[in-house]
Amino acid sequence: MESVVSQETIERDAGNPAGSGLRKRLLIGGELVDASSSYESINPATGAVLGTAPDAGIDEAERAIAAAREAFDNSGWSTDVELRKRCLTQLAAVLREHADDLRELTIAEVGATRTLTYGNQLDAPIGIVEYYTGLLDGYAFTEELSSIEVRGQENKRWVEKEAAGVVSAIIAYNYPNQLALAKLAPALAAGCTVVLKAAPDTPLITLALGELIAEHTDIPAGVVNIIAGQSVEVGKLLTTHPDVDVVTFTGSTPVGKQIMAAASESLKRVFLELGGKSALIVLDDADLQQAAMFGAFTICTHAGQGCALTTRLLVPRALHDQLAEMVAGMLGHVAVGDPGDAKTYMGPLISEKQRDKVDGMVQRAVADGARLVCGGTKIEPGFFYSATLLADVDPDSEIAQEEVFGPVLVMIPYDDDDDAVRIANNSKYGLSGGVLSADDDRAHGIGKRIRTGTFSINGGNYFTPDVPFGGYKQSGIGREMGVAGLEEFLELKAYAATVKG
Repeated sequence: MESVVSQETIERDAGNPAGSGLRKRLLIGGELVDASSSYESINPATGAVLGTAPDAGIDEAERAIAAAREAFDNSGWSTDVELRKRCLTQLAAVLREHADDLRELTIAEVGATRTLTYGNQLDAPIGIVEYYTGLLDGYAFTEELSSIEVRGQENKRWVEKEAAGVVSAIIAYNYPNQLALAKLAPALAAGCTVVLKAAPDTPLITLALGELIAEHTDIPAGVVNIIAGQSVEVGKLLTTHPDVDVVTFTGSTPVGKQIMAAASESLKRVFLELGGKSALIVLDDADLQQAAMFGAFTICTHAGQGCALTTRLLVPRALHDQLAEMVAGMLGHVAVGDPGDAKTYMGPLISEKQRDKVDGMVQRAVADGARLVCGGTKIEPGFFYSATLLADVDPDSEIAQEEVFGPVLVMIPYDDDDDAVRIANNSKYGLSGGVLSADDDRAHGIGKRIRTGTFSINGGNYFTPDVPFGGYKQSGIGREMGVAGLEEFLELKAYAATVKG
């Protein structure tokens, strides 16, 4: 298919757009350091080398964990709320101050469109830091309970919420700023220390965060440590090391299962934000134009690389073919190309490997009987894939059950509301979903029957810093953001004291 990236863009990338010679360093124990080896980060829109990142090994990971342990055990970070507020305020301010540089790097390394960086790829995540800074102002780390009498003596009782300890935070490539700050901000607000591991495909943007912390905040040495690398062994170490108290991971469900099993040996606290195969249910009274728009433009958001995107479109059987034609028409208007261009709606997939995976799933779906309405092609150069619609999809097939992580929407017909609910819940995942209807009460009734952690009614947006985000079933354990996100990093200690006199 014809290229969607201009020769000028390719030459700009090769000639250092955000720095093809860009190099970043690890943050360990308050110092910016190199590793003994490095690897290349690729611009997914062009396939050209963007820069190099240190390839941290076991030694660097051990040092980062030791630094975090030392900072937790022997500094005042875990108990000094005012220090934490001041440092989080500084972090938010420096992120805002350097937002333009972070924006360009996010576009170049992640393949995120410029428009998305003004939302969940950058600006909104900075808002997470600001949210937790504000939350500390009124959050009660001590809860008073009623006094009781025991053997004729009054007992005062209370509960204190203490920092859980050293946190290993492991993130995915698709929204690296969102994922990093959704873990870092509440962990730091709670008083924990952190070792953050960048995604192997997007190391530079996460390491840039470490540089800003080291050079522009008063966060004490060792409180935040940021590493990057390709080693599977480093990931294993971060989830099994005896000095790590909490593991938080965002990524695929298979890897999440491995992490949970590894962490079980020492009974570490684990919370996981994993995959999704969310359904958007179009009821028979819905506005079909709105349904076509939601279905098409949602699946093209960040080229479909979002765990909570509604990738299954459930439609009344009588409306299936009409809506398929409307969605295909919408997909034909999606602007695909250079993510740095403000007019672009959909950029590339993260890598050739990911594009091959997406294409393989589409081809198998067609071979298994799904109807390819549009798309299903690779676009060169870079790692683009055309917006794809598959119709008449079997709800039990691979393409309807497994996470694709690409711009692929599957349409599934249903017979009535009960059938729609059954199909929507016919998934090992339970992250998100949505419904479109002219009747708000009917829509809410459908939502209450869907087994997911988040749900959108007629396009409502739940994804803000004050709303807990997470899933049911194999979509994860625990919640990020909101008060619940802070409390994932707190332990409860109950006290009782006899009252003298």
